[in-house]
Amino acid sequence: MIITVTDLVVAGIAAFAAGLVNAIAGGGTLLSFPALVGIGVPEVAANITNTVALCPGYFGASVAQRKDLIGQGRRLAWLVPAGVAGGVAGGLLLVYVNADIFRVLVPFLILFASFLLAVQGSVRAWIVSRRGQSPGVGDGTRDALIPTGFAAVYGGFFGAGVSIIVLSVLGLFISDTLARLNALKQCVAFSCNVAAAVYFLFTGLVIWPVAGVMAVMAIAGGAAGGKIAGKIDQERLRWIIVVVGVILGLYFLARLVYP
Repeated sequence: MIITVTDLVVAGIAAFAAGLVNAIAGGGTLLSFPALVGIGVPEVAANITNTVALCPGYFGASVAQRKDLIGQGRRLAWLVPAGVAGGVAGGLLLVYVNADIFRVLVPFLILFASFLLAVQGSVRAWIVSRRGQSPGVGDGTRDALIPTGFAAVYGGFFGAGVSIIVLSVLGLFISDTLARLNALKQCVAFSCNVAAAVYFLFTGLVIWPVAGVMAVMAIAGGAAGGKIAGKIDQERLRWIIVVVGVILGLYFLARLVYP
């Protein structure tokens, strides 16, 4: 496809917004992926390009929480490979699934991701309450291995909301503080996305001019989000993104029903 300057501007603005939103409340993919489809990028290529472009943001989030990873080396040794394997499996599934099937799945994936973002606060509250109710629970890392791998498959296939799924899995099996579980979740999500992104590099489906612009703008958006995070109502922003995601999901669903 032919990429115009206008297309690059739209993709760049969407990536900046995604990076900013991810740094504050999460859910940035719900903005950037539909923007790519909106400028005419086929759904599979849009998802792949989006994953590659936004990947650096997960690294930044992992580095920012490195203090909470102290003493979790053993957990990382078990769960990061699960994230990598799941990310590659999800990427393979995305590339080899029929494009028409993925197009049908898109609205439901967006609506599901919107739902995950909507229940994010409840998930965190549940994890906090569970930690208080069962402080003596064993480590549970091995028990979390397979569920984490399946969560990573979803992350490699679509990505939006994977952090919430992984955090829920970790909270179910591992007894620790929310901050430490959140740091662990960031590393698993990062490993999943990097693994999928590296595989995508060799598929020929990455639209590099778009990915390059988006990567730069997403990093800039993340930096901006980090600076203003304390000045913005995170809950309100999260619900705005949820509403936008639902509207976009319904729009893509309507396009299937009324092409």
